[in-house]
Amino acid sequence: MAEVKSGDKVAIHYTGTLLDGTTFDSSEGREPLEFEVGSGQIIPGLDVAIPGMAVGDKKVVKIACADAYGPLNPEMRQAVPREGIPADIPLEVGTQLQMQTPDGQALPVMVVELDVATVTLDANHPLAGKDLQFDIELISIG
Repeated sequence: MAEVKSGDKVAIHYTGTLLDGTTFDSSEGREPLEFEVGSGQIIPGLDVAIPGMAVGDKKVVKIACADAYGPLNPEMRQAVPREGIPADIPLEVGTQLQMQTPDGQALPVMVVELDVATVTLDANHPLAGKDLQFDIELISIG
């Protein structure tokens, strides 16, 4: 039976959970996730778990935050003056907003703190700093 190697195009079904069991993403009810192994299209810790698997194989993979979305970067959190945000944008903790970087790139941010004068925005990936677990099943190679 063929085993996956770097460079192969594969399809997997997966369920991603935090270590407390909370599901953050799943392919259940959707098409399987397709990608090229070793190409950097998925998080590194999952990418390195696929080689050696055969179609039909199932595996549980625990991934440290460093091999997932990285550690929390305190520099990605910034307090901005409340008047710097348009009045028509509703602000509450957990609200997701989109800002633009100086070079025009879209940057998703989340409101993490509010007070009368400032709004603290966090541009870290929502899963940064978290260790993850994936239940995966290899659906196809090629």
